[in-house]
Amino acid sequence: MKKVIYADKFFLASGETGPGFLMIKDGIFGEISSENPDIDAELVDLSGKWVAPGLVDTHIHGYKNHDVMDNDAGGIKVMSEALLSCGVTSFLPTTLTSDHERLKNVAKTIGEIKDDVKGAKIQGIYFEGPFFTEEHKGAQNPGYFSDPSIEVFNEWQEASGGIIKKIALAPEREGVKEFVQQVTDSGVVVALGHSNATLSQAKEVVESGASVFVHTYNGMRGLNHREPGMVGAALSLEHVFSELICDGHHVHPTAAEILMDSTGRDHVALITDCMMAGGMSDGEYMLGEFNVTVKDGTARMREGNLAGSILKLKEAIKNVVDWGIATPSEAIMMATYVPAVSCKMDDICGMIKSGRAADFIVLDKSMNLEATYLDGECRYEVQ
Repeated sequence: MKKVIYADKFFLASGETGPGFLMIKDGIFGEISSENPDIDAELVDLSGKWVAPGLVDTHIHGYKNHDVMDNDAGGIKVMSEALLSCGVTSFLPTTLTSDHERLKNVAKTIGEIKDDVKGAKIQGIYFEGPFFTEEHKGAQNPGYFSDPSIEVFNEWQEASGGIIKKIALAPEREGVKEFVQQVTDSGVVVALGHSNATLSQAKEVVESGASVFVHTYNGMRGLNHREPGMVGAALSLEHVFSELICDGHHVHPTAAEILMDSTGRDHVALITDCMMAGGMSDGEYMLGEFNVTVKDGTARMREGNLAGSILKLKEAIKNVVDWGIATPSEAIMMATYVPAVSCKMDDICGMIKSGRAADFIVLDKSMNLEATYLDGECRYEVQ
């Protein structure tokens, strides 16, 4: 099966191109050319539209009333298909802090169904915790916090079938440096968050191999002129990536812009941190073991603290453009290529490239999602 996609603009890892024609054969990207490369192929005319890689959400706990921690294979499959309406074609189901056995069982379940989902592709698992500290616990249960253990991690990794891509921890825990060295040597990305660490503590762990800051600004020691803290580390350290929730509630647009200007937009990964209430109406929901109220675009715990989000990644790319802090090309990069690179999976997703699975989205010129394609087939279209 051959298709040729015509569009006004294509977003590539190297920048923009177009108008032009994108060849797709048997669900795989071919080359982009200025002339139709195959007049016998089906022509999909997207005149006036933009084509971008499918979005990559590397930090997402749930969607459409399902949570990864429910340990429900059917629920994760629902998430996978529903995420296509958000423009997401690849994601990392993300755990919450919990007891050892539950995390092991969740890892096993995701590993078993990884290749059976029919929507957005599971490219691995993100373990958010449980090696955190209490000062910035957020919606994580401190009763399960502990110092990192390579033996425990290896049990989870074995249960998952080897698909844990990223694990988050607090730099100030005991034994972190040695743990980070061992885990990163095995190819797993270490992220830093839910932490009261100082700049020097964070710097030491980054030098040991950690490379991502978890939902930057949120759940971490803030910037102070005498102690730059975790935020100062994210802003100043080199060769690191920063997750960022751009829903307008978690981080002020100006603060988001400061981070982007400091680190470079090629080191900012837009994420959602979405919970099960994503795509649902306002009301009462659960985030792991916590009751959460969803109202006025936010998800909050009883004491009023933010608890994850209900953000859709398609909204994040539009927000940063509408706020005037990123160009369309930069916004797309921060939700596709950068998250893929930050989790060492840019070899399988995050860009339009010949030989890759033809996972892409169609946008109008105002950055609104119009369609999502998976393996060259239209799987979601705005009616």
